[in-house]
Amino acid sequence: MARPRFLPDNFTLMLVATVGLASFLPAHGEGKVAFNLLTNVAIAALFFLHGAKLSREAVLAGATHWRLHLLVFASTFVIFPIVGVALKPVLSWMVTPELYLGVLFLCTLPATVQSAIAFTSIARGNVPAAVCSASASSLFGIFITPVLVGLIVIHHDGNTGASPFDSIGNIMLQLLVPFIAGQLSRKAIGKWVERNRALLKVVDQGSILLVVYTAFSEAVNTGLWHQIPPLALLGLLGCCAVILAIMLAVTTYSARWLGFSREDEITIVFCGSKKSLASGIPMAKVLFATGSLGAIVLPLMLFHQMQLMVCAVLAQRYADRQRAAQAGKRVKAGAAKPAVPVPDGKPDSSAKAGAGH
Repeated sequence: MARPRFLPDNFTLMLVATVGLASFLPAHGEGKVAFNLLTNVAIAALFFLHGAKLSREAVLAGATHWRLHLLVFASTFVIFPIVGVALKPVLSWMVTPELYLGVLFLCTLPATVQSAIAFTSIARGNVPAAVCSASASSLFGIFITPVLVGLIVIHHDGNTGASPFDSIGNIMLQLLVPFIAGQLSRKAIGKWVERNRALLKVVDQGSILLVVYTAFSEAVNTGLWHQIPPLALLGLLGCCAVILAIMLAVTTYSARWLGFSREDEITIVFCGSKKSLASGIPMAKVLFATGSLGAIVLPLMLFHQMQLMVCAVLAQRYADRQRAAQAGKRVKAGAAKPAVPVPDGKPDSSAKAGAGH
């Protein structure tokens, strides 16, 4: 039986189920301690496996396209935060102050890796450049996101978390050290990781689900759902939709204005307008006080699903345009092909047939 098109993917359903479980059966006492320990181990394993999986050759293949990478970097770490701060007077009335802090945190995060590359491939964009940009964004985000959080998010709420320099140290210890260890182990286990991509997917999704469960458990214990009115959730959807629409427009028209090819435009759009749930939730756990985590990660969870749905449609449209353009070129090439004369002076029928396609 075919899966209904309106039904979300399995991971989204698991996220919703995890939030529901944490809402009705939050972790307490020793269970909370055990889940926190398990979550930290899962996050370390996730970044270790990503380090072992990341191909340095693929990154170097796209690294020379510096203009594209500079625009993606600016979109991710400069324009996104500016949009979030600039829209605060316009959008903050739609949500609670805690939720808008989550929106600002969302704007400081690195881009996705897997989905950005996947959508670029579907849309027939510059895949090597997408691999390089998305991977570099994820790596640089370990250093840049804590600084942006200190300048933007904590600036709006001085009690939100630690200083950016303390946060960088914590992130290096919990995320970067396992990543580097994975890179150093790539020769020994890289091929095994490639053969067992399903394991990486399990660790990837499992670590996110664990963080979501522990975050929402703590948030529910401190009264999250009593603090967020239903209208604020609708307002949060509106905030995410507005920010995503602006960033899609900015990346699209910036690429065209700067004269990038259609393939490069596709890469810029899908790498410069997306934010990483896989990196964002572990970073939130390091950067923010436990009691505020639920409200901080909720905007990211909604934005993540929204960007997947919108970008899936957009990637298909890009692919359809690429196919139509290639078909048009073939028609023009066939029409321009000169008729081949035959002995009686009549054009060859095969030439006519070719021109008619």
